[in-house]
Formats: sequence, structure tokens, C-alpha cells
Amino acid sequence: MKELFNTAVVTGGASGLGQALVSKLSANGVKVTVLDRHDGPPHASVRYVMCDVTSEAEVKKALSESAEQFGAARLIVNCAGVGKNARLIGRKGVHTLELFREVMEVNVLGTFNVLRLAAEQMIDLPLTENGQRGVIINISSIAAFDGQIGQAAYSASKAAVAGMTLPLARELGKHAIRVVTICPGVFMTPMVEAHVSQDVLDGLLQNAAWPQRPGKPEEFADFVMAVAANPMVNGETIRLDGGLRMPPL
Repeated sequence: MKELFNTAVVTGGASGLGQALVSKLSANGVKVTVLDRHDGPPHASVRYVMCDVTSEAEVKKALSESAEQFGAARLIVNCAGVGKNARLIGRKGVHTLELFREVMEVNVLGTFNVLRLAAEQMIDLPLTENGQRGVIINISSIAAFDGQIGQAAYSASKAAVAGMTLPLARELGKHAIRVVTICPGVFMTPMVEAHVSQDVLDGLLQNAAWPQRPGKPEEFADFVMAVAANPMVNGETIRLDGGLRMPPL
């Protein structure tokens, strides 16, 4: 892993699943640049950059500075996203365009913005010993396929991320760059702990095949590492959810 992907960029890596991945990468000797709106735990091989992933100028600057310090990244993981929900017709009226636009801009435009600029750097890298240049892993959600009521914007954005996977993998394959999307289910992150009651969580997880529990952030990190390390995983959208299928509510 270290030999193939010794440099990485992780968006949204200051908290939650992204933070777990950054910890795992740094523990394996990978130099990581985190693009986020917040700082995270300090580490000698981790560099935090305050960055709006929807801004072309900010992402270009962050990637350029990262390449100067650590070298151009061979692993890109897009974890940054927002999960705001609203019903189409709610108690306060119709779903606002502003909310829909915000979710789409961060989750879709932000993901695409980072991956396109990172890929531009990656295609000029020399091939590794096994003939790769790198891998781009985008993080979607199982809501892309079985979103709940009130998740129209979120589900649409995550479905768009999943929809990029194959065309990008086909295009970047000639440059020996892989593209994969991972769709997590329910994972026990600080956001889930703060905003989802235990009763709601238990009811939701009854719809999982096994295990009927939230995923652990380190399990997410382990899976990303496994995908990154296996050159045959490409052009695929993979659920990581214990067989969970979300009910309408």
C-alpha cells in the first residue's frame, strides 16, 4: 500500500468516516492532505488545508501546494458532503431550491471539481511497478438507491456521484487510473450519535441482513484501503451496509 499510494488527498477528512480513513492512511506511512472546512488531529504526515471543495481556485491551490510538499497524490478519496433533508411539501411549505442547490453543489459539483483537478495531476505521474498511476474513490451512499422520504436532494446527489463512476473509469483507464464509488450504509460517526436517536437507529438497522448494528468508522477505512490496494477493482459502485435496505421512513 505504501509503495503504490504513498500520497493521498482526502476531502472531508477532519471528522467522521474521512477522519478514520486519514488515521488509517497515516498509520500506514501515507502522506495525506486533507481538504476540509475544519482542522483535525495533528500528525506529522497529515496536512490540513481549509478549502471549499466547490471552489476551483481553492482546490487548485490546495492540490498544487500538496504536490509541492508531498508529491502529487496517487489516491483521491472524496468524503466531503452534506446530508440536509426536507420533504417536497413540508410543514413550512415547498422544498426550497436553495437547499436542493446547496446539496447538489457540495456533493456533486464538489466531488467532480476535486477529482477532475486531481486527475489532471495524476496523469503525468510515472507508472508504479504494477502499471498503475492511481485511484479515485468517491463516497456516495446507499441513499442513492433506496433513499427515504425527505431525502430527495441527498439521494439525487449521491445517485449522481454513483453515475459518474463507469464513464470516468472508462475515460481514465487509458491513463492507468481507476475510479470506484463506495456507498456506506449507517456508520457510527459523531454526526449520527448527535442527531439520530437510539430508537430510530434500532428501527432502521432491523432492515439489515447482518450485522444489525452501525458500521464502525475503522471498518470503512479498512474497506477503502482494500479497494485502493486491489488493481482489479475498477468502474464499480459498491455498497458497504451489512445488507441494509432502508425503509421509506
